[in-house]
Amino acid sequence: MDLVQLEIFKAVAEQGSISAAAQHIHRVPSNLTTRIKQLEEDLGVELFIREKSRLRLSPAGWNFLEYTRRILDLVHEARLTVAGEDPQGTFALGSLESTAAVRIPALLAAYNQRYPKVDLDLSTGPSGTMLEGVLSGRLVAAFVDGPVLHPTLEGIPVFEEEMMVIAPLNHTPVTRAQDVNGESIYAFRANCSYRHHFENWFVQDQAVPGKIHEMESYHGMLACVSAGAGLAMLPRSMLDNMPGCSTVSAWPMSEDFRYLKTWLVWRRGTVSRSLSMFVKLLEEGRAS
Repeated sequence: MDLVQLEIFKAVAEQGSISAAAQHIHRVPSNLTTRIKQLEEDLGVELFIREKSRLRLSPAGWNFLEYTRRILDLVHEARLTVAGEDPQGTFALGSLESTAAVRIPALLAAYNQRYPKVDLDLSTGPSGTMLEGVLSGRLVAAFVDGPVLHPTLEGIPVFEEEMMVIAPLNHTPVTRAQDVNGESIYAFRANCSYRHHFENWFVQDQAVPGKIHEMESYHGMLACVSAGAGLAMLPRSMLDNMPGCSTVSAWPMSEDFRYLKTWLVWRRGTVSRSLSMFVKLLEEGRAS
């Protein structure tokens, strides 16, 4: 097994076919086919399921792809470290929408200014989607709702969010879930940790939400609540920075559900130079 085989395997796995991978890494298809077969013989397993002109990763292939990405990332980091260069290349970062909107804009600007050779690629979405991105190697790190207990991930807590229930202006006070039993709510998709938190708030108080309307943005939720169509849950930091926040009433959640920690997480053992400098800058900002 050598680095060339790993690079070829990664290209084929990500492109889905020998011909597409060959074009991507500028090699002849026959060379890729030979090197993949040699790698499979060396490992004693089939890394791909052959389907006509396409290759689909086998279960063993999926596992091996994660290690391949980690190995190649570490090799790239080692080369940069030996060369004494600043971080460079693509840094794929994921974030909760609220964190991206309110908590990290200044951090991202400072990072771009300090490390101009890094191409910072930011994706936003619910925690579930961001965690999947980190686990698959698509994202280097991500800001998610924590704590994160996955055995292949590690990270640090970075922000504390106060969670608020928002309701129409003329709504009666909301002190517990029983106060809004059966009322419609607006939330992100099912893999959103904030949505789970909101639903658990109802369950803990032996209440149930009415219809759950799935939304794509906090601004959409705010507009619907302002129109009197239901309730939503937002971090106070997000709500306070949104135009129209004065058009709804806002109530802190009960004490057991009031605060959530946002974590920055990454795959265990894969701290690149770009990530380590990002964490250092993040900690400097929190200390100041």
